[in-house]
Amino acid sequence: MKNRLKVLRAERDWTQADLANALEVSRQTINAIEKGKFAPSLPLAFKCARLFQMPIEEIFSDEE
Repeated sequence: MKNRLKVLRAERDWTQADLANALEVSRQTINAIEKGKFAPSLPLAFKCARLFQMPIEEIFSDEE
């Protein structure tokens, strides 16, 4: 699953640990999502959308 997490995080000068803390997940989870090795659960995707104040579709894409 493609995503814009790394870009959105960088725009805010957040580390992976900062984002992980905000989303209540591990830094390793953020790393795996950013690299496309792990697809977030729907609740986690909604949490990301709320945090970045964007629709889920603007953060995550199922296009390979």
